[in-house]
Amino acid sequence: MTIAFLGLGNMGGPMAANLAGSGETVHGYDPAPAAHAAGVARFDSAGAAVANADVVVTMLPSGKHVLDCYQEILPSVRPGTLFVDCSTIDVADARKAAELVQDAGHRALDAPVSGGVVGAEAGTLTFMVGGDPEAFADAETYLAVLGARAIHCGASGAGQAAKICNNMILGVSMIAVSEAFALGEELGLTHQALFDVASTASGQCWALTTNCPVPGPVPASPANRGYSGGFASGLMLKDLRLAESAARDNDVATLLGTRAAELYAAFVERDGPGRDFSAIITAVRDGLLVKESSV
Repeated sequence: MTIAFLGLGNMGGPMAANLAGSGETVHGYDPAPAAHAAGVARFDSAGAAVANADVVVTMLPSGKHVLDCYQEILPSVRPGTLFVDCSTIDVADARKAAELVQDAGHRALDAPVSGGVVGAEAGTLTFMVGGDPEAFADAETYLAVLGARAIHCGASGAGQAAKICNNMILGVSMIAVSEAFALGEELGLTHQALFDVASTASGQCWALTTNCPVPGPVPASPANRGYSGGFASGLMLKDLRLAESAARDNDVATLLGTRAAELYAAFVERDGPGRDFSAIITAVRDGLLVKESSV
């Protein structure tokens, strides 16, 4: 089998390299000249990369990029090609992309990931997958190389829906955890004391026990590295905005999700998009979120 991998950036590069390292033939393309992946044969165009592929995997920045890419490469792919889009995009765009592929006689899955660059490099990603069950079964061999778990969530777009709903929970909960630690500091609680209570009580959540926003209690947390690495604030803002867009399109009131998007927008404007999303605790301490709320 030959796999075409389009998008060899921070996530796509190591994913493509892992596929090549497993013994698959991988043809790669990225418009950035410096983008590369070990063991991947690089092509000068997306069309050339997919011409002899059985599977096309994409990891691109937005729904527009995915739709434009599909329209460009569909005339070049072989009959019955399996498309697996690992980008995080709008649910509506994922469904449009699947429709384009299926109308051309091929098979499509939306398969956004969780686990970040570390997971991409280690092959421990989690995939949330939408599309035909038979197509999912055919893709499982490749997804098993790239990740530790792949969950079939339903029809086309369901993978993206699961991703943005999950990350809306995460964004809201990180703000709540950050506010709790900021309050605890003012009340004289040590970080360890609050962690020891909340991590074994009803306040327990991933934002606390795995990605704790203060240094000390969880040594692997980005808070111990000046909030470097981890899941960037800019990416959290992107996902919260995707959730907000989906909620608006489907007439669902997501008051906390929408507010979290507003607060992360204010934080990213001040702090930049690069630090881990748990760094929002610094804005809580500085009163930025209170000031933003009064505007």
